[in-house]
Amino acid sequence: MIEGKRVAVVVPAHDEEELIGRTLASIPAFVDRIYVVDDRSQDATAARAAESGDPRIEVIAHDQNRGVGSAIVTGYKRALDEKVDVTAVMAADGQMDPDDLEEIAVAVARGEVDYAKANRLFTGQAWELMPRHRYLGNAVLSMLTKIASGYWHVADSQSGFTAVSRPMLQQLDLDRIYPRYGFPNDMLVHLNVWNARVRDFPSRPIYNVGERSGIKLWKVIPSIAWLLFKGFFWRLREKYVIRDFHPLVFFYALGIVMSTLGLALGAWVAIERIFLGVDITAGTATLVALLLISGTQFTLFAMWFDMESNKDLR
Repeated sequence: MIEGKRVAVVVPAHDEEELIGRTLASIPAFVDRIYVVDDRSQDATAARAAESGDPRIEVIAHDQNRGVGSAIVTGYKRALDEKVDVTAVMAADGQMDPDDLEEIAVAVARGEVDYAKANRLFTGQAWELMPRHRYLGNAVLSMLTKIASGYWHVADSQSGFTAVSRPMLQQLDLDRIYPRYGFPNDMLVHLNVWNARVRDFPSRPIYNVGERSGIKLWKVIPSIAWLLFKGFFWRLREKYVIRDFHPLVFFYALGIVMSTLGLALGAWVAIERIFLGVDITAGTATLVALLLISGTQFTLFAMWFDMESNKDLR
């Protein structure tokens, strides 16, 4: 327990027989329950977890591989069934420092935030420890997640080391959240709709402990970018149209429309000039410039309104 609140840790696991035992052994004593969700592993992950002998551990097995997000949701639902007050998530591969768990969980237990997450970028060690391609991929997805979720103060969007309160879990439609690798990004989008208070906490990045990554950035970044694109418009509709109207919707709409028209018209006249030799008139050039400048300004104003609307959610 922490601050008189029961704490659980969800450990999503897939083919982690070599590291699962070490990870479970490292979970601090203040944690009351540990839910190991075996996402249809092809190795002895579930057996290794069960062999640990820790009475806090419950192994839940998926009948098919559903993705890391789905495994986390399974653990969340079990925590709700057992009325756990604070539910954290730690990966099974030993890449999350258990010493950081208390700070993350305490903030939620005290009611300071609804959702706490680790940020490996605060200390500057990440640039030295993380593979460069993963660091840069994280940076791109973090920027896109800021725009899509409205949490402009949050970074390291791919960090799955988190803690959430029971009241917030009860409000979320967990079955709607993306079930695979983009889960933490989509989780932030859904949390923002409910005006959840979210805060980053510094965490030490851990690499080269025997972990294996099957993530292919050239596949992951486009798929999560598309997920965030859809999530962005879903959030605007849910939060700023259906639940409480905000004029930033008009600014975003005008910005997107005018920027798109400006780019399309600019591309069209450029093609005519290059391939057909058609002269670009002063009026056409002025119209293209006006559309692009106005579209950019409307979009930036919309982002600023969004930032102001969410500045207290930390």
